[in-house]
Amino acid sequence: MEQVKREDIKYMKEAIRQAKKAYQLNEVPIGCVIEHEGKIIARGYNRRNTDKSTLAHAEIAAIKKASKKIGDWRLEECTMYITLEPCQMCAGAIVQARIPRVVVGSMNPKAGCAGSVINLLQVPAFNHQVEFEKGVLEEETTELLQSFFRELRQKKKKNN
Repeated sequence: MEQVKREDIKYMKEAIRQAKKAYQLNEVPIGCVIEHEGKIIARGYNRRNTDKSTLAHAEIAAIKKASKKIGDWRLEECTMYITLEPCQMCAGAIVQARIPRVVVGSMNPKAGCAGSVINLLQVPAFNHQVEFEKGVLEEETTELLQSFFRELRQKKKKNN
C-alpha cells in the first residue's frame, strides 16, 4: 500500500503540472495524466476557452492520446490521475474507455460525477465500474483552483 501511495503522489504531481499549463492560458486549472505499466502515456489539461470547445477537458484530451498510444479505445490496464473530480461527460468517457482506476486530487461538490453530485464511475447497472481514490495531494490541487478563481474575481471586480 505504501508503494501505491508513492506512485499516486508521483503521478498526481504531473497532473498538477498539466493543470498549471491550463492556468497559464487563463483556463480553469485542471490537469490529467494516464499511466500504463509504470509510465505516463498521455497528458491533458483544460482548454475549453482556448479551443472554443465544450469537449476540451483534460480527461478527454488524455484519453484520446492514450488510446492512440496503445492503439485501442480500451484503456483496461491504465490508471488516470486528475486534479479535479470529473464531470458527467468525463466520467462517462472514463467508463466507456474501461479505465479500471481513477485517482483524484480535489472533489467537486457543484459538478462532480464520481460521488459529489452523482457517481457515474460505479453504477452497478453499467458493464464497467471504476475503482476510485480521492484526496491525493488535495491541498495542492484545491489551492491551485482557489487561487485561479480568486484571481478571476479580482480581475472582474477591477474591470467593473
